[in-house]
Amino acid sequence: MIEILSSGAANLVQDQGRSGLLHLGISRSGAMDGLALSCANLLAGNPADAAGLEIAMFPFKLRFLGDVRFACTGADAELRLDGEVLPPWWSGQAHNGQVLTLGLPRTGARAYLAFAGGIDVPVVLGARATDHKTGFGGLAGRGLKRLDRLSLEAAGEGPAIPGGDVGCVPAGLPAFWRELASGCVTLRVLPAAQYAQFTAESRRILVEAAWQVTRDVSRQGYRLAGSEALRLAEPLELLSHGIVPGTVQVPPAGQPIIQLAEANTCGGYPKIATVIEPDLWRLGQVPSGCAVRFEPVTAETAESIWRAQDAELARLAQCIAPMARRAA
Repeated sequence: MIEILSSGAANLVQDQGRSGLLHLGISRSGAMDGLALSCANLLAGNPADAAGLEIAMFPFKLRFLGDVRFACTGADAELRLDGEVLPPWWSGQAHNGQVLTLGLPRTGARAYLAFAGGIDVPVVLGARATDHKTGFGGLAGRGLKRLDRLSLEAAGEGPAIPGGDVGCVPAGLPAFWRELASGCVTLRVLPAAQYAQFTAESRRILVEAAWQVTRDVSRQGYRLAGSEALRLAEPLELLSHGIVPGTVQVPPAGQPIIQLAEANTCGGYPKIATVIEPDLWRLGQVPSGCAVRFEPVTAETAESIWRAQDAELARLAQCIAPMARRAA
């Protein structure tokens, strides 16, 4: 069990979200940076989709009420266990009464904590994820607050490392951190349903401009701001239609919105592009004030990128398991 000592309402219990329910008006929810949560779970000896904590408000502090293996990934936030500084993307053993603290991120926006066994909250509509917008799942559908206590499930078979510490860094992550530190992150996109109905100039601006992430950001979506507006070639009347995380919509003002984990399941704004699924974790680490650029890719390239990301997770799991055997 763990006890929350300091938190904010944006810190949530999350897993990889709910699938197959968009037609019922139920958002996917789940971790904004699914890659980081998957890696944290691997380091804690869990299945990649076990429930952990998504930390978006700092500082954050918890106390361990028992001995447990834990892992922290995601944003480069200072991690301390009873005052001892630990490396990022790291897993270690905590003992009863020890206090874990996460400071303000140096880079990135969200940190993820996983615990051996995973967080034990009720499964609602197939997942333990918190749907913060609607108020269900996770811990009573809300953010974490001081003195909350969370139970952990019994640890199963996995690459847990008794008494030892281990870290992992996915291939490509250091390059992403350098990109994020530069102040502009590239997101690969596919054309969306109304792409051809925007002016040729707007289609050019979409991929050549740097779009700043405004302060109007949430798990529902990010509003962007650019020096030039995106315009339709002709007025267009649309009924509300389905949208998914990654959809780039363009309201009448011409400044795009990227739909994210708790996106509405339908909307009437025209869609110019869609951020590919394996790049959504990047958005989860982009803070307000940072810029993004859109890079068009083909559907075949998007599938290749997704397969490569899955293969990298499998490689990390294979690397961690031998370390567990050696430590044991």
